[in-house]
Amino acid sequence: MMSNKADPNSRLIAENRQARYHYAIEQDLEAGVILTGSEVKSLRTGQTNITESYVSVENGELWLINAHISPLLGAGVFGHEMRRPRKLLVSRRELSRLWSAIARDGMTIVPLKLYFNDRGRVKLLIATAKGKKRADKRETEAKRDWGREKARLLKRAD
Repeated sequence: MMSNKADPNSRLIAENRQARYHYAIEQDLEAGVILTGSEVKSLRTGQTNITESYVSVENGELWLINAHISPLLGAGVFGHEMRRPRKLLVSRRELSRLWSAIARDGMTIVPLKLYFNDRGRVKLLIATAKGKKRADKRETEAKRDWGREKARLLKRAD
């Protein structure tokens, strides 16, 4: 039996690791992404970056802004723009919840992971988040450093 990692239909494409450092994540949600064929083929080769991207609500729709998907060399005329806005698909209920969180609570919507689900569809894990202050970031670093130090001490004790 094949493991899930070997399955090309279910794997991580890109991760925004800085998001958890810069933002306090409140609630996450899976959204579909509308892509062209050359973008999907480029994603299968792993040529993408969502670190500098963000999610915006415009005209009652969710958009992924500034996500970098490298153009496919063999696409020719049928290629795509690298940083074009891409529409995200969520239910109306989820969209209204996200909109109210942004407007009322002063939160932002941050992309966390871009991946292929088990059916081979491209999905984006987004989250409502609040920006961390400098002291909160230092606290996060201190916890991470203590975890590393504790692991070293436990390893040394064995």
